[in-house]
Amino acid sequence: MLKSMTGYGRCDENIDGRDIIVEIKSVNHRYFEFNARISRGYGFLEDNLKKYIQSKISRGKIDVYVSVGASDVEPSVVTVNHSLAAGYISAMREVGEVYDLPNDITISSISRYSDIFSVHKAPEDEEKVWNTVLIALDKALDSFISMRIREGERMKADISERAANILSIVAKIEERSPQTVAEYRQKLQDRIEEMLGDVKIDEQRLLTETAIFADKIAVAEETVRLRSHFDQLNVMLNDDVPVGRKIDFLVQEMNREANTIGSKAVDSQIAYMVVDIKAEIEKIREQVQNIE
Repeated sequence: MLKSMTGYGRCDENIDGRDIIVEIKSVNHRYFEFNARISRGYGFLEDNLKKYIQSKISRGKIDVYVSVGASDVEPSVVTVNHSLAAGYISAMREVGEVYDLPNDITISSISRYSDIFSVHKAPEDEEKVWNTVLIALDKALDSFISMRIREGERMKADISERAANILSIVAKIEERSPQTVAEYRQKLQDRIEEMLGDVKIDEQRLLTETAIFADKIAVAEETVRLRSHFDQLNVMLNDDVPVGRKIDFLVQEMNREANTIGSKAVDSQIAYMVVDIKAEIEKIREQVQNIE
């Protein structure tokens, strides 16, 4: 199944008492490149994220954002800095005595000084956190891969259409090529008759010259190889494994055959057809750059 290297997926859910956000996006890249932004304190997730995503995706520049909220089921401990609290109370009483102010110190007034209190979370169970994040990651990946597949299907349809167009042009070249030999023979005969007048033409020599010309412009080998390349392309487009690099190489070979046909072309019609083939191959090449 053909997949694009461009994709996006997101999951935003509360799982096991935690608000988890996982966002994945990618663009084309020659290899697998991974970059992650993770909530502070959860950097231990990065290695697992990379290994898991790489088991699902072979190529592309992957950017992953993971936000892990605090658990609302894990216990937290609040401690009081009593010496600091005593210092605040003493200072407030002193201000009251010096400036003749009412002593209205209450718990609520002391609570305004946040540095008196410290919140301590229980140590994180890294495996448990990973398993929680993995639930969201799988959902984001499902959405991400589905988008890649949809884009891949559109690319496959476009490439297949262009391949069919190229093969129809190749058929026209194969039909036209023998005609150019016959036209050359006739032109050569007309030229000789014009130069020699009533002198008898050496038919054997004429046949030899025509055969030499036919050999020079013969493109049968190239068109056969070109057809073979497109047969391989069709197989790759329906393969279940990543084929982007293979198709990229195959397109280079297609272009090489088209160039050879163009270099042999002495007929303007064939030359124009080769230009059309190369234009279509270039459009296929552009599409292939984004295939996984």
